[in-house]
Amino acid sequence: MSFEIRVNNQDFDAEPRPGQCLRTYLRDRGWFGVKKGCDAGDCGACTVQVDGRPVHSCIYPARRAEGRSVTTVEGLAKDGELHPMQQRFLDAQGFQCGFCTAGFLMTTSALDQEQLTDLPRALKGNLCRCTGYRAIEDAVRGVKHTERPCAGQAVGRSLGAPAGPQVVTGTARYTFDVEVEGLLHMKLLRSPHPHARIRSIDTSRAARVPGVHLVLTHHDAPDRLYSSARHEHPTEDPDDTRVLDDVVRFAGQRVAAVVADSEGAAEEACRQIDVEYEVLPFVLDPEAAMAPGAPVLHPKGPESRIARPENNVCGEVHGELGSVEQGFAEADLVYEETFRTQRVQHASLETHGCVAWFEENEETGEERIAVRSSTQVPFLTRRALCALYDLPPEKVRVVAGRVGGGFGGKQEMLTEDIVVLAALRLHRPVKLEFTRAEQFYGATTRHPFTITVKVGARRDGVLTALRFRVVSNTGAYGNHGPAVMFHSVGESMGVYRVPNKKVDAYSVYTNCVPAGAFRGYGLGQVTFAVESAMDELARRLGVDPLVFRERNTIGPGEHMLSPGGEEEDLHIASYGLDQCLQVVRRALAEDRSAELAPEGWLVGQGFAMSMIATGPPGGHFADATVKLLEDGGYDIAVGTAEFGNGTTTVHKQITAGALGTTVDRIAIRQSDTDVVGHDTGAFGSAGTVVAGKAVMKAANALAEQLLTFAAEYTRTPRSLLRLTADAVDCDGRTVALKELFEAAQSRGVELAGIGHWGGSPRSVAFNSQWFRLAVDPGTGEIRILRSVHGADAGKVMNPLQCRGQVEGGVAQALGATLFEQVLVDEAGQVTTAAFRRYRLPAFADVPRTEVHFMETSDAIGPLGAKSMSESPFNPVAPAFANALRDATGIRFTEAPFLRDKVWQAIAEHRAGVRAERG
Repeated sequence: MSFEIRVNNQDFDAEPRPGQCLRTYLRDRGWFGVKKGCDAGDCGACTVQVDGRPVHSCIYPARRAEGRSVTTVEGLAKDGELHPMQQRFLDAQGFQCGFCTAGFLMTTSALDQEQLTDLPRALKGNLCRCTGYRAIEDAVRGVKHTERPCAGQAVGRSLGAPAGPQVVTGTARYTFDVEVEGLLHMKLLRSPHPHARIRSIDTSRAARVPGVHLVLTHHDAPDRLYSSARHEHPTEDPDDTRVLDDVVRFAGQRVAAVVADSEGAAEEACRQIDVEYEVLPFVLDPEAAMAPGAPVLHPKGPESRIARPENNVCGEVHGELGSVEQGFAEADLVYEETFRTQRVQHASLETHGCVAWFEENEETGEERIAVRSSTQVPFLTRRALCALYDLPPEKVRVVAGRVGGGFGGKQEMLTEDIVVLAALRLHRPVKLEFTRAEQFYGATTRHPFTITVKVGARRDGVLTALRFRVVSNTGAYGNHGPAVMFHSVGESMGVYRVPNKKVDAYSVYTNCVPAGAFRGYGLGQVTFAVESAMDELARRLGVDPLVFRERNTIGPGEHMLSPGGEEEDLHIASYGLDQCLQVVRRALAEDRSAELAPEGWLVGQGFAMSMIATGPPGGHFADATVKLLEDGGYDIAVGTAEFGNGTTTVHKQITAGALGTTVDRIAIRQSDTDVVGHDTGAFGSAGTVVAGKAVMKAANALAEQLLTFAAEYTRTPRSLLRLTADAVDCDGRTVALKELFEAAQSRGVELAGIGHWGGSPRSVAFNSQWFRLAVDPGTGEIRILRSVHGADAGKVMNPLQCRGQVEGGVAQALGATLFEQVLVDEAGQVTTAAFRRYRLPAFADVPRTEVHFMETSDAIGPLGAKSMSESPFNPVAPAFANALRDATGIRFTEAPFLRDKVWQAIAEHRAGVRAERG
């Protein structure tokens, strides 16, 4: 048979494999701009054009493209010039992590004028998890936002991401965009049972499948406990996990691993493994799990650091300030309610996975294993691998390419452990890439919470007592469980000035898919409850909810008190909460959006606020080096990973400001354990306030070195020297940086600055969110008429980029508020393991949010900056719930607010009102 296909004006005649889709056919030939996001035609990351028409290549048979012309994102540019749409995406920065960008470009570049008038319909086949879509719409409309500031003036300006040209041309290299000679493929056999003991496992038939090289079971794995969660201090998480275990505790837990020449062979071998299970009793509800007689998931000793294994309590916190009993007795009104939040998937478009191979360590000349992973924590992952397999650090290198989204989900070691085990056994390169379904039942989710809030106040609206009872469902394993629980009851309670506070919180094991780190790290769940309760209490007291917050929130210089324990290194180093509330006040005063509501719809408005620490407790460390290069440019070395969080841009801006140069003269090496000594990782919104501070210290140190050396070299007083873009001005004499490098080199001097920051002390950031909604009482449909967000980010390093973080956080939170939920059935099986069953916000679902930055400058953060990646998520759900309460008169206490539930609640409420009236 003959096969011909033209790809980006190049002819290919290689036959597709039987049943092969166009996506894998193109990637096999090096067109890595074609991404895998779902392999089901749901997300659009794989979009290419066939004869000029956009198609989802993951469901388009490669054979069907025979004789056709295929264009990928790499083929859009002509004669060295970007396609106009590529340039627009650069000018508007219509991306963050960029994993979806190629798909959006291939769709939007083919739209005609009629389609451009209806973008919600035109873009219904493309999903973005990062941006909130405003930046994408601006790109399509040709709106330019990027700036090119003068030398030394980068901080505070809207610079584009350094990797932008690579993102829009499809040449940015994500985790699997590499060619590794002799690569083998791994697939996992997963448990069908939520709780079972493996009585026997027979791999003989699997081993005979052609192309299979290795089958791993619990007999082959180290009998060592660890946690998949990655923290600077491993003792923050219970050691309750094994690489492969003879007891499975959730449906989807890995049972065995097969390594073969192809994914198809590995999958077939998984089907040939015979496992005999002893099915054990299981429990899915955390309250039932704590009850006497419940099946015990982890009968382990104190070395695992599980709070009460006999009661399935992974971790707990209890504390009281003052006397809540007395406080409630003093209150004129007490409100108590239970609120519930659901499981939410991170839904990063790049799934978990890694590739491991062997290479020479250039420093020692010895062989080592290298792991390229989709991770937020390369250094902590190396540390864990070394501990697990008794390897010295110089024998392991972990590197993250560009990561296609994280949101906390990649602060885990979910693939590297098993892949390294296989690579060490075979001494061959091995790859494991999760499917989209595995992301749902084999990775982690946001913790489902049940929060009972009891709050009391006097008639004048002053709070007298506040009590939380929090139960967090950590699932089958305790990765992040105790830490999320502890964080959830910290700032959410500390932001309120209440003399009497009490908290009882539990992180509980169940036989469900494990939960883990997720944007907000527990604060979003409890903030939903406490801000809803405060709104309801204010309404019942007849006090304006905005005035109520102003009366009861802490002010500058006050202590943030929580019964869980005071964090001594946490300070209000700048205060923007009052300004955040003023944003809401102005929105209320000027708003006319109610006029946009259809006739007969219910209209309401509501807001919420939140506070978050600008970094995790216990230390978060970053090393950085900035040095002068031979060509007169600069090089930054820093450990933190880039996954759309924008740290690369900010680190260059900080360095350019310190050295009086432009960002185009600065190179950066990052997220590689070879680059610097250590970096805790890109989580806890630490990219700017921790790694950025280390970079600032390194850049300042280099600036001092340059000026000191130049003064000696030119015999000019140090006070008369000034750094410029590519030289040092020595009192009128210009010495090029290239000349300075050569002079230093000749004297055996390296011009390099070193910086370190330990993440302490920490400050706090504040956010507010306001909505006006319209609700159709006949259908339950909700329309957002206006969305306004106040962000206390301190000195905003890059307004365009920071605005994108806020918009993305609001959009992701809206998904969790309105429709996203990972469902687990009565048998413990995840039933929403595909995007078409798990609804993500699409272009049509997300409003344009007005983002307002507060005028604050932080005394701790670098150049006055604060974190702003996680915090925008937290006030969204309660603000929405409060607006819904205002519109309908109903207090919704369980997320998500599905349309049918809203309709049913309105109908029941109206029926109740009619019954009362007789």
